[in-house]
Amino acid sequence: MNASYDTIGLNYAELRRADARIAKVIQTALGESRSLLDVGAGAGSYEPVDRAVTALEPSAEMIAQRSASNTNVVQGSAEDLPFDDKSFDAVMAVLTVHHWSDKEKGMAEIRRVCAGPIVILTYDPAFRDFWLLDYFPELAALDERQMPPLDDFPKWLGDVEVSQVPIPHDCSDGFLAAYWRRPTAYLDARVRAAISSFWKVGDITSGLERLRHDLKSGVWQKRYGEVLELDERDCGYRLVVAS
Repeated sequence: MNASYDTIGLNYAELRRADARIAKVIQTALGESRSLLDVGAGAGSYEPVDRAVTALEPSAEMIAQRSASNTNVVQGSAEDLPFDDKSFDAVMAVLTVHHWSDKEKGMAEIRRVCAGPIVILTYDPAFRDFWLLDYFPELAALDERQMPPLDDFPKWLGDVEVSQVPIPHDCSDGFLAAYWRRPTAYLDARVRAAISSFWKVGDITSGLERLRHDLKSGVWQKRYGEVLELDERDCGYRLVVAS
């Protein structure tokens, strides 16, 4: 994985705060493991505080945003882990696999260093039931290019369990679909700056103008207003667990 987050990760610690409900799902999947490797750790938002955590992150900017803790922080990439075989009871990777330059090699590496469960939060690139894609179809095309199909994970890791991770309407972690019930948030350049997908698709002026117009005119509410009645919904995020 390259260190592009040196550029796009400037506000991550503030805008990408762990959502407690998602964190609970991840920590439950980690089981009773005591030593944990967090690959593509970012600012460390989902790392449990009751385990011995080693965080691996390529971006110096992201590392600089970490809160003070006892976590062992290593700058490096998933494709070349600087650890011995079976060094950790468990490995976690949260919304990071799509950034890896060689996903198969990265998966082989985390399998090599892990003695127990591997817990990966990712996105199903085949998922299309999200109104944002109507305004920014480039995002769907991007997902197809960078997100690994769910069928790839058993090829890489063996037997896996895949489950939905519903996104709450007030999700505190500002990833792409976090604002599914707060559409005006996508008009905020600062919010978009903490979402790597918007950086990667380039010029989105046309989509922003249409979204702004439809929110002001009431068109958005007529087309998609039923989501405003939901407390959570499936937005395509999946937990992949290999044990």
